[in-house]
Amino acid sequence: MEAKEYLEQLPLLDMKINLKIKELDGLRTKLIGVGSVDYSNDRVQTSPKSDARFAEILHNIEYLEKEINDDIEKLVNKKHEIISQIQELKQSKQIEILYKRYVEYKSLEVIAREMRYSYQHIRRLHISSLKEFQKLLHNATPMLHQCYNIM
Repeated sequence: MEAKEYLEQLPLLDMKINLKIKELDGLRTKLIGVGSVDYSNDRVQTSPKSDARFAEILHNIEYLEKEINDDIEKLVNKKHEIISQIQELKQSKQIEILYKRYVEYKSLEVIAREMRYSYQHIRRLHISSLKEFQKLLHNATPMLHQCYNIM
């Protein structure tokens, strides 16, 4: 896996979690609509259709909440792993650039302003930082395979 692709796991996981949270909000909104009572008409009996729909939505909410919690746990673990790996770089500017770009999700333009460098200079530093990080990944890969018996 290339360094950039590896580091972009964090924003990708974060985006997926946010999409699931939006889906969860939509389901909760539906739940409110299904569970509401219409007092404008006299009702003699309850609607089993409405109860089944309510239970189905509630089940989907519970399932999605579990998925979100699992994804958040994956994100936290992956973030810790990536931060630790970034901190193995030798130059502080490389660490700072990769951290700001892939952990804080900042654009290179914003990073350039914050670090008071030109965009072009930050771009060059970013590329060299990715190359150095790629070397770390390449050297760590055999150890990862041994630790987890990956073939």
